[in-house]
Amino acid sequence: MFNYKTYLIFLFASLGISIGLQMILPFPYGLGAALAIFIAFPLLLRRRYMSRMRGGLGGSESGTGGGGFFGMGSQSGTGGVRYVCLVCNHKHKGGTCPRCGSKMQRADF
Repeated sequence: MFNYKTYLIFLFASLGISIGLQMILPFPYGLGAALAIFIAFPLLLRRRYMSRMRGGLGGSESGTGGGGFFGMGSQSGTGGVRYVCLVCNHKHKGGTCPRCGSKMQRADF
């Protein structure tokens, strides 16, 4: 998944290119280009690793990638968070229990 050696190669390559650009270009342009490259290379590397983890899917704009905090869509049919009443143990969706009216509940993922 994450290869530390490749990350270091990208890091030192971006550092070398940044220093080379600073020697070639005049002061404000060289510094701007060096900062842009030093920031852009790790971002490209992360994007490449994330596309490998998703199995070749695009970004989050495709609508099928991600999954967020609770996983990769393990509850595709439920449509959200369900709650369990702590008084009567009834599963429901909402603020109060429809069976007993209690507000004591826990989230069931």
